[in-house]
Amino acid sequence: MALLVLLLTGLGALLYWDVKAFLISSTAVRLRAQAKPVIERWLIDVQAGEAATQFLLSIAANLARDLTSRDTTALILDHNGAVLANGRLLPEEPLPAPVDPERVARALAGENEITYSVMVGDQHTMVLLIPLRPQPGHPDIVGVAQLNTPLTAVDQILWREQRLIIFGSVLTILLGMAGSFWLTSSALRPLRRMTDACGRIAAGDFSERVNLPHRHSGQTRDEVVQLASAFNDMITRIEDTFASQQRFIADAAHELRTPLTAIKGSLEVLLRGSQDDPTNAKRLTRAMYNEVERLSRLTEQLLDLTQLQNGIILHRSLIDLERWLQEEFMPQAHLLVKESHLELRPGEPTKLYVDPDALKQVLFNLIDNAVQHTSTNGNIQLGWQATASAVNIWVADDGEGIAPVDLPHIFSPFYRGDRSRSRLRGGAGLGLTIVKRIVEAHGGEVRVASTPGEGTCVTLLFPVNPVLSGV
Repeated sequence: MALLVLLLTGLGALLYWDVKAFLISSTAVRLRAQAKPVIERWLIDVQAGEAATQFLLSIAANLARDLTSRDTTALILDHNGAVLANGRLLPEEPLPAPVDPERVARALAGENEITYSVMVGDQHTMVLLIPLRPQPGHPDIVGVAQLNTPLTAVDQILWREQRLIIFGSVLTILLGMAGSFWLTSSALRPLRRMTDACGRIAAGDFSERVNLPHRHSGQTRDEVVQLASAFNDMITRIEDTFASQQRFIADAAHELRTPLTAIKGSLEVLLRGSQDDPTNAKRLTRAMYNEVERLSRLTEQLLDLTQLQNGIILHRSLIDLERWLQEEFMPQAHLLVKESHLELRPGEPTKLYVDPDALKQVLFNLIDNAVQHTSTNGNIQLGWQATASAVNIWVADDGEGIAPVDLPHIFSPFYRGDRSRSRLRGGAGLGLTIVKRIVEAHGGEVRVASTPGEGTCVTLLFPVNPVLSGV
């Protein structure tokens, strides 16, 4: 509003002075246009020198009278600035303005456009000085005609213009204040809704949303509506993340409670006297040992998953995939599969720029998952295939497969399609979650194909860097 006041004040002042200059200029032009033919008619026979001075003295009274009218009074001055004649005869004609010797001297020196204003009595008056020459453009000046006219009409127009500007500015400011108040209130109303929604969300109500009408401006939605939409999307993601964390904590607590309950039960049996029976005590101790191992594996997986969520630091190097699998991975993998049969299906020779330790962890998780879901003496295959843009490493088994309803959820932490079977075999549903995050950290992706009763194939797609791998 302060800026609006400044702009209106500046614009009003500019308009006022422009109108004032125009009116005064127009009045001056009108007086000069009226006086010019009268002066030329009276000076048509004048000659330069002393004759011109005598001639001007003889016509001064008549010239002054012809230049005088109801709204204009004329004085004729000689070449010394002395008044020769005053054209005012009637009382209703304006009073003559006093002679300004300095300005008259400038007119006698040849300056044509001399216009100024003075107060004559109580009237604002404009004064014009017109040099009198024998002929138009002649260098000699024989005298000066002083014309003055009241600016009463101009002042009245300017006063009316001033009042209109002030009234218009005040009205505009008042309307601007009312309009800006309405506009600000309208613009802040959805923001207040968002503030209230933020308060309720901060209190724990993640179902809260900002519901605003979808206002449109052309093809572009209102910016506040866009902000509300982005805010709702953000809250939806926060709600999903919070719900995911809650599920993760609940599942983790459930997975930890199961082995702890088993250990507690075994200890209670031992405390009731089973320690006196060596066979029973050995069985219970073995069971507790297995549960502790399970807790250890689960703890390591949880730590791995936490580190992956906090960001994965990869130590990449260029490896010969076939040589690395044969020398670094397969000897340890054979110990993991136990009774199952693990077969390496080599592809074409290729090099891969990866973190070898991270790749080993991924493949161990996949093979351990395959062992859990295949029968004793089941077949597990590990192989790869190189293309121009990626290296596809796959692990396939001939186990029971994954039900179609479970496929969309297999990368979720703690998700297992067959909980009883997985729990008996020690799985916690974190293996594929870790696999997916490690592969994505390499810029790749994981694809799973499975048919119930026929087996599962997990394919890892690692992008090829042509500069580093040479492929």
